[in-house]
Amino acid sequence: MRIIVHTGKGGVGKTSISAATALRCSEMGLRTIVISTDTAHSLGDSLDVEIGPEPTEIRDNLWAQEVDARYSMDKYWGAFQRYMVALFTQRGVKDIVAEEVTILPGLEEGAHLLWINKYIHEGQYDVLIVDAAPTAETLRLLSLPDVTRWWFERVLTLTRGAAKFLRPIARPLIGADLPDKQAFDTVESLFKTLDDVRLLLTDPAVSSLRLVINPEKMVIKETQRTYTYLNLYGYATDAVLCNRILPDSITDPYFAQWKDLQRQNIALIQEAFGELPLLRAPMFDRDVNGLDTLRRLGDALYGDMDPSKVMFQGSTHQITPDKQGGYRLRVPLPFAEKEDLDLYRSADELTLRVGPYRRNIVLPYALWSLEIGDAKFEESALNIHFVAKH
Repeated sequence: MRIIVHTGKGGVGKTSISAATALRCSEMGLRTIVISTDTAHSLGDSLDVEIGPEPTEIRDNLWAQEVDARYSMDKYWGAFQRYMVALFTQRGVKDIVAEEVTILPGLEEGAHLLWINKYIHEGQYDVLIVDAAPTAETLRLLSLPDVTRWWFERVLTLTRGAAKFLRPIARPLIGADLPDKQAFDTVESLFKTLDDVRLLLTDPAVSSLRLVINPEKMVIKETQRTYTYLNLYGYATDAVLCNRILPDSITDPYFAQWKDLQRQNIALIQEAFGELPLLRAPMFDRDVNGLDTLRRLGDALYGDMDPSKVMFQGSTHQITPDKQGGYRLRVPLPFAEKEDLDLYRSADELTLRVGPYRRNIVLPYALWSLEIGDAKFEESALNIHFVAKH
């Protein structure tokens, strides 16, 4: 089974591209499901059908679903949350406030990962397309397994041990029963599932993340940052999908400057994302919704390509922590010569010049306060070591 996750800044057209990609895969004979993890669901509008929290069959080989995070949370977290709500309520906290503060940070987003796990293990589909939330929420979602692992190891293990001794006296003291062993096992299973999904999403043979972008400078900057964080967490990005490009058929002088600006920004996209394939889709003359216009979008974007195939193998840069609290950035430059390289650094950005070509890399926040300890060109790659300032 292939998993394809589309992410990007809000409003760039992720939902339309997800629906068009799913339609293309289904028409190639692949059993395909497209799911929306955005709380502001618009997948049904894009497909021009009514869909809900369970998979809905749209046509042959195509299903769609708008994930209900609350349902999933109650299923996996309900027993613990009810206990915590009772505990807070006994201490004078209002029920509605207690319910909100007892949700593990990020768990609402994590509910979407549980569906991915379900479909992987059931094996009913050939392709799973994820219409992800805007980038900030998607990054929280993808980093969730790391966060929950810390929470589970530090807090849940301690709580389970204490529960054996406290359960007989819990109701007289706090007015609520402690969760039973089954509840603990359910939550432990939840965290294991999140870890399993993380492994699936970081396996480039199974999963690809694709960045949806518009040819606008502010969108490009945010997408660069997203791409850097995806590299930091080990997720494989295999394409950039540039949407809403003004077509050459528009000859009105009113749009001439806008088209010229788009051309400049497309060149910037090519600088920013290195060897990643850049797929392009035009601005349409009508809303992209319904199967006919989604089919047109898929044709424009993919041509004769199979969108379920891996489009790029390897990484254009990789960031890994070292044991001394620093980080190492590795940028493959397979055809460069050492004497052709120049490196410039600002607080949150690196600019590499290789002969006449330029590459911009937006740095994650963790590197902003660090300085470059050394930079070496070895094994056809530039290796930069970030260390604490002296």
